[in-house]
Amino acid sequence: MTLAAPLDLLRQARARFTQREIAAHVGKDIKTVRRWEKGETPCPSMLEPALRDLLHSSGRTKAGSAPGDAQFRFIDLFAGIGGIRMGFEAHGGDCVFTSEWNDFSTKTYRENYPAGSDHALIGDIVSFPAEDVPSHDVLLGGFPCQPFSIAGVSKKNALGRPHGFECTTQGTLFFDVARIIAAKRPAAFLLENVKNLLSHDKGRTFDVILQTLRDELGYEVHYRVVDGQHFTPQHRERIIIVGFRGKTSFSWDDLRLPESGPRLGSILHRTDGSEPVLPWDHDRFFDHTSKRVQPKYTLTPNLWTYLQNYAAKHRAAGNGFGFGMAYPDSVTRTLSARYHKDGSEILVYQGEQLRPRRLTPRECARLMGFPDTFRIPVSDTQAYRQFGNSVVMPVMREVARIMLPHVQTLLAVETHNGSKQALSLYS
Repeated sequence: MTLAAPLDLLRQARARFTQREIAAHVGKDIKTVRRWEKGETPCPSMLEPALRDLLHSSGRTKAGSAPGDAQFRFIDLFAGIGGIRMGFEAHGGDCVFTSEWNDFSTKTYRENYPAGSDHALIGDIVSFPAEDVPSHDVLLGGFPCQPFSIAGVSKKNALGRPHGFECTTQGTLFFDVARIIAAKRPAAFLLENVKNLLSHDKGRTFDVILQTLRDELGYEVHYRVVDGQHFTPQHRERIIIVGFRGKTSFSWDDLRLPESGPRLGSILHRTDGSEPVLPWDHDRFFDHTSKRVQPKYTLTPNLWTYLQNYAAKHRAAGNGFGFGMAYPDSVTRTLSARYHKDGSEILVYQGEQLRPRRLTPRECARLMGFPDTFRIPVSDTQAYRQFGNSVVMPVMREVARIMLPHVQTLLAVETHNGSKQALSLYS
């Protein structure tokens, strides 16, 4: 289940806390923490939940620090349950504005990211005035891919007309991203979507997006399809589009993508007695007394029979449709928002004598790269939908890592130029 080594978590914590503060939180003395940090003794894996909780509760800045101490400010659009946000907070970002229209997702979001007095969480972004969005350095958005209506609008017209994106993307949620970028001019943005965005409408949809971002809004744009299986045991390809307000040396080659990622066994509930007892889960997903996953996640006889017959029918017809059996050494299929219906894309093998089972919502959270400190306050059905619609959080964290040096350079240059301009006014 380990998604980051304990020593990595300790190093992240040391960027925000003193050794004494960490020792007090994990219940050890400061000398022990010092030995862990120096590598004199191994940092035990049992401390992972405590270290993750410390990082989670820190608000990404030290207790008592001012909001201005954050390295950069960002907004979170089409936020879902905050997977992109978590990736950027891990590098010192301060979220100053959130938009999410789904009430169930908002409930999960509020539970995991308590809003401060200076942070607004609104519903639908469509009717929200762009000028009322707070100033920010980075715009984040996992915008839904609605059909783009570009009939009758040629590339020449789109390129030649000021604010042409209003003609080519009006009525789509990408338009709301574009109008906020146009109004607030952040130093950078990150947009995430399904891989098929590249081929939608024979590529014309993506052409409009690039024209809007590059030619209409004037940003340097880079995009790449990244598979989440580098970081979690799930084949999940998503396109990531990043843009900068000025010229940079940004390169996707700087991504650190492990060649061999984890396997399913790393995120499954442990039946050997080492499964952590999470006070926010209790025994909801896993019975710690019997050391087994709650029986309700095992498929019913009728559903298992139906799925087998359905798969056999399509095999006979030469189709590839059917359930996906997953084993501890597997990389799973893509988790979808419909997983709550039958769980067919990822069925966990339980031996020949038992029917397979669904992943529990906690396992789905781990499959998406969320730490065990992430609370799941909604029903299983809603949780499956939320994780199926989410991002692989470690992918976002890694992209944030390679973006931020360029963001900081842009901000530093503009601050320097602004200071020079201010001096000239008084010289």
